[in-house]
Amino acid sequence: MDIKEIQSLIKFVAKSGASEVKLEMKDIKITIKTGQESNTTIIQQSAPQGAAAIPVQQSAAPVAEVAAPSKTTEDDKYITIKSPMIGTFYRKPSPDKPNFAEVGDTVSEGTPVCIIEAMKLFNEIESEVSGKIVKILVDDASPVEFDQPLFLVDPS
Repeated sequence: MDIKEIQSLIKFVAKSGASEVKLEMKDIKITIKTGQESNTTIIQQSAPQGAAAIPVQQSAAPVAEVAAPSKTTEDDKYITIKSPMIGTFYRKPSPDKPNFAEVGDTVSEGTPVCIIEAMKLFNEIESEVSGKIVKILVDDASPVEFDQPLFLVDPS
């Protein structure tokens, strides 16, 4: 694996929003940890004498961070319900049933707000906060990542 491939991998991980990625091949191990301020990459390549560790620091400026500041100032007062897993987001329990939650609905702790399908298992996601749903951030039947924001809730 050459430096160009490693740099493109770092950029891809930063844009994906993943917090940590580990890649192991037979002659190289790569761990990429992303934070809000910087990306840290540790590369270990097998050599005849042992393993050499090469730390690489690269400042992160993902596109999402650049667009977010104006949005976060108005949404700071809201609590975010995030996805607890990777899967497919569904707003209703089945195609013929109504949505679990709509904008303007009041939810309390333990109220189901959506379903996330992961490996053919349908997991009902419950609200961890009480309040009014202000915004639904994901389209129905779309893939979601771990810790991806799903709903904004006004706790007041």
